[in-house]
Amino acid sequence: MRLVDILSLAVAGLFCALLLTSAAPPQRADPRKAYLGFDANTYPGDDALPILRKTFSFAGYWVGPPPGEKNSSWLGKRALLQSQGFGFVVLWNGRASRKLKSLSDAKQKGKLDAEDAAKAALKEDFPAGTVIFLDIEEGGRLSPAYHAYVNEWIDTLETAHFRAGVYCSAVPVDEGGGVIITTAQDLQDHLAGRNLVFWVFNDACPPAPGCAFPQTPSTPAESGFAGAAVWQYAQSPRRKERTAHCAAKYAADGNCYPPGDAAHKWFLDVNVADSPDPSAPQKQ
Repeated sequence: MRLVDILSLAVAGLFCALLLTSAAPPQRADPRKAYLGFDANTYPGDDALPILRKTFSFAGYWVGPPPGEKNSSWLGKRALLQSQGFGFVVLWNGRASRKLKSLSDAKQKGKLDAEDAAKAALKEDFPAGTVIFLDIEEGGRLSPAYHAYVNEWIDTLETAHFRAGVYCSAVPVDEGGGVIITTAQDLQDHLAGRNLVFWVFNDACPPAPGCAFPQTPSTPAESGFAGAAVWQYAQSPRRKERTAHCAAKYAADGNCYPPGDAAHKWFLDVNVADSPDPSAPQKQ
C-alpha cells in the first residue's frame, strides 16, 4: 500500500473517531458521597480510636463543656484524632431559652458565647475558618430572643474569623391548624441574609434507618431538611416515641454501639455528612 493511501485511511479514521466522540452523551457526574461520623459527650478513650476509625470519618469535638458537664473530656485530643485520620464537627453548648431574659440580654450572651467558643477553638489549634456548631437542644419554633442570640453568635464568630453552625432539630412539630415547623426551618427563616451551616438531628424512623452503619449511607438532605450539611440520625439512648419502627437496630439497653464494640463500652450518636471533615475551613 502506498504511503498516500495509508495517510488517507488514517485521516478518515481520525475523522470518524471525532464524530463518534462528539455524538456520545456526556458522562454522568459521580453520585454525591456521604460520610459517617459519631459524637458523644464523653471522649471514648485513646484505645477506642482505631476501632471507631474503621467505621467513622469524623468525630464530634466539644471545645467547651457538653450539656450538664463542667468540663470537656475532649480537650487536648485534637492532634491524636487527626493523626488517626478523623475529621471534626466542633461543638459549643448553647443557652436554654429560659436563660435569655430579653432581646438585649440574648444579644449580649450570643456575643459572649461566640467569643468564648472562638478562643477555645484557637486553644485547641483549630484554624481560622473552622465551623463551630452551637448546640441547640430545644425543638419547634424558637422565641425572638433566641433568634437574636443565634444571629449574634453568627456575626461575632464571623468577626473572629470562624464560621457559624448550629446543631438543631429537624423533627417536625405540629403546631395545629395545619402548621408544621422544624427548628432548622425556623432558624433558616430568620437569618436575614446571614450564612449558617446546619447540623440537624432527626432520628424518627423513617427517614432515619436507626442504629445502622451502611457502606453507602443516605445524604444529609434526606433528613427532611434540604439545607443540612450533617444529619444525626441515631441517638443514645433512643427516643422510643420516634424509633418504634427501627427499635431492633438498637441494643437492648436502647443505646447505639458501633461495630467492633462487642463489650458495649462506647454508646454514641451517629451522623452522616457530605464531607469527611464538616468543620474544616472552606477552600478558597
